Amino acid sequence: MRRDHAQRDDYQAWLWGEVLLIGLLGAVLALFVAHPSLRSSYQLPQAHLVMDTTVMLAAAIVGVLAGIRFSVDGRRLDLLLCGGFSALAASMLVFSIIPALGGGTPPRTLSWAGIGGRVFAWVLIAAAPFARRRSSTRGRALGEMTIGVALVLALIWGIAVKAGTSLPALYGGDGKDQPLLLTGALSVRALLSLVAMVGFGLRFRARGNDLDRWLCLGATLALFAELNYVFTPAVSSEYVSQGDFLRLLSYGVLLVGVWRAIRHAEFGRAVAEERARVAREIHDGLAQYLFAVSTHAAMLENGADPKKTLAQLKEAAAAAQQEARFAVLALSSAGGSAPFDAALRRYVDFLTADGCLEVELEIQDGIRLAPDEQIEVFRIVQEGLANARKHAHARRAEVRIEERAGERFVTVVDDGSGFDEQEIAAGQGLKNMRARAASIGGGFRLVSTPGRGTAVEVVLRA
Repeated sequence: MRRDHAQRDDYQAWLWGEVLLIGLLGAVLALFVAHPSLRSSYQLPQAHLVMDTTVMLAAAIVGVLAGIRFSVDGRRLDLLLCGGFSALAASMLVFSIIPALGGGTPPRTLSWAGIGGRVFAWVLIAAAPFARRRSSTRGRALGEMTIGVALVLALIWGIAVKAGTSLPALYGGDGKDQPLLLTGALSVRALLSLVAMVGFGLRFRARGNDLDRWLCLGATLALFAELNYVFTPAVSSEYVSQGDFLRLLSYGVLLVGVWRAIRHAEFGRAVAEERARVAREIHDGLAQYLFAVSTHAAMLENGADPKKTLAQLKEAAAAAQQEARFAVLALSSAGGSAPFDAALRRYVDFLTADGCLEVELEIQDGIRLAPDEQIEVFRIVQEGLANARKHAHARRAEVRIEERAGERFVTVVDDGSGFDEQEIAAGQGLKNMRARAASIGGGFRLVSTPGRGTAVEVVLRA
């Protein structure tokens, strides 16, 4: 309930800000319409080309980021955004920027193809907030969207070429008149921007997603950019007007919003991975001992010998208690609430308290381990020492964590009975150690000889 209240307050604060922005932009637009002398256009061909290039790059980046989000989450919203902004970037590059590099006004057919491409792009963007489902075939869907965008843009260019000189000129010499077809195309783009603004606003009210807020803001700026184009007849492609500045600002806002969404997705994925890791630690360690406790308790209920079973139950409970301590130490060290070296030394103290195994632990001063490395190294050392004590019956072991020649090494060496690597290499404990080393990008090497002990070495990632 508290979260819903906070979300509602956040929406109301955003809504008032959106209303204020619309009011200010609407008032300025009304002022320009009522007083045409205030509408200013500046003959800056190089600045116009730079602004088009900047908008094209921003649209391309937004398209790529939306595609990345789709590949992670599979939302069709992101697929449509990817297609829409990719179409915008492609149409601007092919139909506007490249022709303008040679100087002068681009051919009429290319200019009209560019307008058609942008209308198509905004159709996809306006449809995005109303997409509800996820896609299970993400790679295939991205490929189909890419091919579809390319085919539609090629079709638009083909239609423009076929129409040829029957298309009206885009630019009037005096800047007072504008072709009706151009006004209609700009009005359609403004309408699509309005649909996108409303759609993303409704999504933000329903879900409280930060990305929807930024997309709505960008669509609002794009709406008034298009309206400025409608009421400001184009003189030439070399001129810069108020609509160009609003368009540039809208794409900057969209870029910021999608980037924030990507960062949020990475954080959410990191949280999910951390939860999975904690679950694995509980399953691999504590859960096994608790299962043994439960088994022996059931044996007592079924009439097993109390003297023998109680001893086993006590031993399993003590092991579970010790494993719980080890898990807390390992997880706290990975979370940063306890220094890794202190946690590992305390573990060694627990392990050697009964005097059955002597362990020499050496951690080089200044060596640094990432949080994900800490927990896996802790478990690798734990597995190695447990094997030395339980299976190899070692009396002495050495654990070293050091840096040599720019590489970090973790070694566990014991003087136990050793084993034949060809026969024991497939054991579950060794598989776990290999898997843990691989999960942090490290290399794993084991050397063991019957009667001469065992050495485990992990080379951590650079």
